[in-house]
Amino acid sequence: MSKQAESRISIGLMQFAPALGDVGATIQRIDSLIPAANGLDILVLPELCNSGYNFSSYDQAWETSEEIEKSIFVRYLESQCMQFKMHIISGFNERDHDNLYNSAILVGPDGYVGTYRKLHLFMNEQDYFKPGDRGLPVFDIGSCKIGMLVCFDWVFPEVWRILALKGVDIVCHPSNLVLPGLAQTVIPIHALINRIFIVTANRIGTERDLTFTGLSIIADPQGDILVQSSEKKEELGIQTVDITMARNKMITERNDLMGDRRPEHYSLLAEIR
Repeated sequence: MSKQAESRISIGLMQFAPALGDVGATIQRIDSLIPAANGLDILVLPELCNSGYNFSSYDQAWETSEEIEKSIFVRYLESQCMQFKMHIISGFNERDHDNLYNSAILVGPDGYVGTYRKLHLFMNEQDYFKPGDRGLPVFDIGSCKIGMLVCFDWVFPEVWRILALKGVDIVCHPSNLVLPGLAQTVIPIHALINRIFIVTANRIGTERDLTFTGLSIIADPQGDILVQSSEKKEELGIQTVDITMARNKMITERNDLMGDRRPEHYSLLAEIR
């Protein structure tokens, strides 16, 4: 096998509407779509996929949460990863002792791999979830290095750059976006200025007073949009990419994205709150 063939991986997103408060119904929806993802290396699902998003109360948020070790949803994802020999990244309503976190989980053919807890909580999320407390982990799955962000994290350029500095090839971004025309415009820019692939899996549909914007996206390190889903339909978006594009940080023959940084002048980013 050539080096070029070895560097090509198939990445995808699943745009659909998880069922609020009904993990069994959500699993049925995924089950109807996932056979078309056969052959993928990486699949990204939306934010809070096991619970739905727009809770009516803290009690509902708590009742629909799961501990990773005891989760019906995680066990289901593990079974799919084993069957299809893929990795899945999904949003997850995580219960940890007495706290809830808006998390993203990474699951692979050998089972659960790791968790990212959302750092930047949006609107009413602050009534249910604790801010993330595990920083910005990077997971090496062999074919590539994966970082995870969740929805509103999109607006903070610092987290994208930190993941790029840590060597990620792909940022997987489960989302429940409700602000029309914003994140989907910025995602290709984050991909370009950090020279990484980004997979933003947004959801569709309406929960109570919120309507989600769809338009899930895959962008490459040149800022090109490789996949753009519709606003309202269930869809799988799939793209084969050359992962080495994310490892070439040369902007011109004399300009290296990382090598040309001047961090001695950036300390203000960490000093001002």
